[in-house]
Amino acid sequence: MLFLSQRELQPLVKELALLFLKLGATAFGGPAAHIAMMEEEIVKRRKWITHEHFLDLLGATNLIPGPNSTEMAIHIGYVRAGLRGVLVAGFCFVVPAILITLLFAELYVSYGSTPQLSSLIFGIRAAIIAVIAGAVFRLSKPVLKKTNSLIIGVAVIILNLVGVNEILLLFSAGMVGLLWNSFSIFRSNISSFIGFIPFLNQQYNVTSFSTSISTNEATLTGLGLFFLKIGSILYGSGYVLVAFLQSELVNVRHWLTQSQLLDAIAVGQFTPGPLSSTATFIGYIILGLPGAIVATAGMFLPSFIFVLISSPFIPKIRKSQLASGFLDGVNAASLGLMFAVTISLATSSLTSIGAWLIFLLAGIVVVIWNLNAAWIVVGSALVGWLFSMFTK
Repeated sequence: MLFLSQRELQPLVKELALLFLKLGATAFGGPAAHIAMMEEEIVKRRKWITHEHFLDLLGATNLIPGPNSTEMAIHIGYVRAGLRGVLVAGFCFVVPAILITLLFAELYVSYGSTPQLSSLIFGIRAAIIAVIAGAVFRLSKPVLKKTNSLIIGVAVIILNLVGVNEILLLFSAGMVGLLWNSFSIFRSNISSFIGFIPFLNQQYNVTSFSTSISTNEATLTGLGLFFLKIGSILYGSGYVLVAFLQSELVNVRHWLTQSQLLDAIAVGQFTPGPLSSTATFIGYIILGLPGAIVATAGMFLPSFIFVLISSPFIPKIRKSQLASGFLDGVNAASLGLMFAVTISLATSSLTSIGAWLIFLLAGIVVVIWNLNAAWIVVGSALVGWLFSMFTK
């Protein structure tokens, strides 16, 4: 697939561009929802890759820093069309969110506030839970066939819900999977496995790192270096980003106020695509359009580099019986984390009769009618808006 002629590559690249532009414009609800929509489009509908391959890519994205859903798009682009696929899939996935975020940033700077979005978010959040649950169910089928993967997945769900760190769970699950395999497999060549574990010691106290520019006066260089650092060391869900922003931009550098940060997060919640597009909003507030460009580039550039480095090694890891045990453990943990996210989202979002009705309606559509998730998101936003209008 990676050695096709220009003529053969062109339709593949065009298809990637159209798909990820659509996903980037409709992928609401955070990384778990983005992954769910990708699984539906790429595995279920187009059958570009198998469920097992999709899980391998998902496991790999959880082992490298950066926004998971963006890296997943880049991985799929690499598998489908090589380097051109990497650039097209990654760029097309993040551009819609960046453009929408820029629009909100201009409105915010001009008028001092963001439009009222709560009624639309109300419907989207309820439906997204059903979409994620459907994806978890489909992806879990191959995992449930293995006893060790089932045990790892259940353990990760329980431990994550009681507050155990995501990255600790992922690497621990990988080691359990490797040890499980090692009881029956005695091989000495595990270099492909060892070389795949990057930045393990950077998960903790990451906010203690600082760029070389610590002045309170914002500059393009300082802003770019700050977001380049974040994109290079940020593990876990997109919401971990909030802790970094609070610590450095509000408390240390004073480039943002607390209310500006909250507004930036609200815009990131509403806009489709990765929550990391919040960097665009913040960059615009601090230094205008140049700041938005620099912050966005710094945030997403490391993801492209990490995927290009790691993606060629994934098939090699899977071919090694011993190393594949590590990947199996990570895959089971990734599904466990998605399941835990579903529970957490349901607990916080399904707090009214209206939310439950939208959730159940979306669930029926997902299970029975097999409607595209993008239409479910749009329809649920409309239902949420209508519901708020009639309940005022």
